[in-house]
Parts: sequence; structure tokens; C-alpha cells
Amino acid sequence: MGEKDVVAKPAKPSRIEAVDLLRGLVMVIMALDHVRDFFGNQLLQDPTNLKTTSPELFFTRWITHYCAPTFIFLAGTGAFLQGARGKSKSELSWFLFTRGLWLAFFEVVCNRIFWMFNFDFIHHGAGVFWAIGWAMVVLSWLVYLPTALVAIIGVEIIALHNLLDGFSASQLHMRDWLWVILHKPGDAEVVNGITFGTGYCLIPWIGVMAAGYGFGALLQLKPRIRRQCLLFLGVVVTTLFVILRLDNVQDVPIASNVDLSQVATKRFANGYGDPSPWQFETTGLRTFLSFLNCTKYPASLLYLLMTLGPAIILLAIFDRPLGPFAKPLLVFGRVPMFYYILHIPLIHGGAVLLDFQRFGWSPLANHGPWDLKNLPPGYGVNLGYVYLIWIGVVVVLVLPCRWFDEVKRRYRSPWLSYV
Repeated sequence: MGEKDVVAKPAKPSRIEAVDLLRGLVMVIMALDHVRDFFGNQLLQDPTNLKTTSPELFFTRWITHYCAPTFIFLAGTGAFLQGARGKSKSELSWFLFTRGLWLAFFEVVCNRIFWMFNFDFIHHGAGVFWAIGWAMVVLSWLVYLPTALVAIIGVEIIALHNLLDGFSASQLHMRDWLWVILHKPGDAEVVNGITFGTGYCLIPWIGVMAAGYGFGALLQLKPRIRRQCLLFLGVVVTTLFVILRLDNVQDVPIASNVDLSQVATKRFANGYGDPSPWQFETTGLRTFLSFLNCTKYPASLLYLLMTLGPAIILLAIFDRPLGPFAKPLLVFGRVPMFYYILHIPLIHGGAVLLDFQRFGWSPLANHGPWDLKNLPPGYGVNLGYVYLIWIGVVVVLVLPCRWFDEVKRRYRSPWLSYV
């Protein structure tokens, strides 16, 4: 018997359930936002507009801000952990590249149908899977770099991308549609009347995924040290948000003909990190709402600090046995895309059925919730019913997600990793 026969191979790191638990939690919270989108009686109102919103509506929307940053950050972390569990750099890179392209395609084609119950060959839009997909494509190249360097690149993108606020496509000598994709939310013509629009501009989300990849290295520490590091990091990130947001009180309009070198100077001088500064309102509560009302489209530095800091703290709290009540969240966290594919048609279809029961027709039968007009009196349900429907949706999703989780455990097909 040779030496190779007696030396045991090191065990692969086990799956870290805290990551699945946090991912599952944000998937559940995400469904609340989508139920509100389709069922709420304030569909035509911006829930973060402090002139028209109520505190309960504001917080119903605000809590869901944690979903996209946490999910994309953990997608980067998951990529690192796949490498730690044995995937080679080339295998990991190919998986990220192909899955990223699939997710971008899914967003523009399949998810459009789920949300709108129609397809428009002229006007195209993209949401969160668009950002996840292209961030994965970029990460597929970055994984060949040292992990620390990937983390630094991600943090620098998050920290510095707001320097681009105020720039126009013409100032940067690029096409309007490309600037929409990269940093400025909106719609733009691509060619011959075909338009493309998105709020999930890619630059900040590429940074979030790269930072999440580097963050994965911390999860290789021993549990006690890992929890301490995560808690410390989460507190630091959250504190940094508070400090920077306190200074983010005003902004100076930038003229279209201003010298580009002056843009960054003005951004720093007037409170850097978010193009929407907070202000003192008529009450302390509304001032607090203004303080929390950071910019998601595109995801500002302060928005990302506000969401990722507490998310990292929660990860530290979840990094321990939590008992049987956590099992449904773990299941959702292990099959997040399957959960997503089910929940949008379920919510949209349920809203259409409710409309037919109440009014005999539904404006959502071939439209999404954002372009509705001429709604019948009494359309939608109040916020209390939104929460009840949300709970019902989550309960309905437990069994199919548990089934698919078992399928993935039983059949180790690489194709199942794309769902």
C-alpha cells in the first residue's frame, strides 16, 4: 500500500445554511413587493413619494429594498463557495458565463411574459435577472484574478460609481441605450424604433456581485471567528451608511455644459453617495422616512450600504442552528429561481382571477401593473389584504419548492443548477 492510499483527501467544505436561510428570507420578502404590485389599491402611486405615501405603505416597499442587493451579493458569495467546494476556475467561469447569459435571456423573454402576460417585439424592458445575468458574465472573467483583488474591484465600483451621476450619454460619447444599460435608468431607442429600458443598470450590480465573491472568503473561517467577523463588518457598513447619509442633505444641479472634471467635485462637496438627498419634513417620522429613502435605480452607494450592512449582520445571526421553523426558508433559499418562476405567474394570475370575480374583466389580463389606466372604482385591495395574500402565496409555494429541492438533491444533473 503506497502513501497515496493512506493519506486522506481533505473534506470539501459543507454547505453554509446561513446563506440559504438569508437568501430564502429575502425571497419571501420579495413576494410581498410583488403582491403589492398586482393587488394593492394604490397601484398608480409611488410608495416612496413622501408627499403622497403613508408610513405603512412606505415601509412595505422599503423593506423589500433588501431583496435585490442581498440576493446579488449572495450570488457572488455562492460562486466563491462553488469554487471552494471543488469547481476549477475554468469550470466555475464557464458555469457563470452560461448561466449569466441564460438569466439575461430569461429576463427579456420569459419573465416579460410572466409579468405582462404579453410580448412586445418593439418595446423591451429588463429587471433584476438582467442585472444578475450580466454581472455573472463579468464575474466569469474576474474569477481568474486573486479573490482579494476581485473584492477590491467590487468595493471600488460600489464606492465610486455615483461619480457618474449627472453625466449624459452625449457627454460620454456613447449611445443613449448603452448608457441606460450601464448607469442611467430609463428607455432609449436601440434601432429603427425598437426601444430598451431598465432600472437595473449594470455598473453597481457588477460591483455588488464582485464584492460578494470576495466576501465568500470570510465564510471559510471557523464558525466562531466567522460570526464575529461578519457581525463586525455588518456594523461597520451600516455605520458608514449613517455617517455618509447624514452629510447627504443637499445637492447642486449640474448644468449640461459643465466641465466633466467639476462633476465629481460637486458630488463630493454636497454629500456624496446618493443623488436624492434627505431633508427635514413636517414631522420627525417623515424626516426619518426621507433619511431612509435612498435611490435604487441605479443602486446608489448609500442604498447599497443601507441594505448590505444589515444583511451581513443577519447572516452572522443566522450562522447557528435555528430549529425547525427555519426549514421553509432554507428550502426557498436552495431553489430561489424555481421559487421566482412559480410566484410571479401565481400572483399575476391570482390578481386577474380576483378582477374577473369583482368586475367581470381585468386590466391585468394582458398588462403588467405599471401601465394600467382607467381603473374601475374600488380597484385593488387595501394593505391588510395585501399582507394576507402574501402569506397565502408563500404557504402555497412551500410544497412545490420542497419537491424541487428534493429533485435537485436526488438528481445531480448539471442542468438543474441553471434553475
